[in-house]
Amino acid sequence: MPLILTVDDSPSMRKMVSFTLTGAGYQVVEAVDGVDAFEKAQAQPFDLILTDQNMPRMDGLGLTRKLREHPQFKTVPILVLTTESSDLMKQAGRAAGATGWLVKPFDPTRLIEVIKKVIK
Repeated sequence: MPLILTVDDSPSMRKMVSFTLTGAGYQVVEAVDGVDAFEKAQAQPFDLILTDQNMPRMDGLGLTRKLREHPQFKTVPILVLTTESSDLMKQAGRAAGATGWLVKPFDPTRLIEVIKKVIK
């Protein structure tokens, strides 16, 4: 069963994402921001990382850049799930190494479709 790290500073968003992913058969570990996520990502291997952009301590792009600096995260899909929808932010996401970009509010069916496409 694939293991996904979800990162969001909003408890209600973490709950909705976890509910959607566990309902689709994924195991989920939650993190409250980029710093928490980076620590958890180093502790165990994940099949995918799903991160918000706007968070305290370390945002999603900062987390993505930091993960991509390490060999074990070079091929792990990283999806950004955020309210940010500008082309400039999406370009910054790609430049940081994000695999994909999804805009909140998210459609659970679409989220699962995208994850199935990028997860190994």
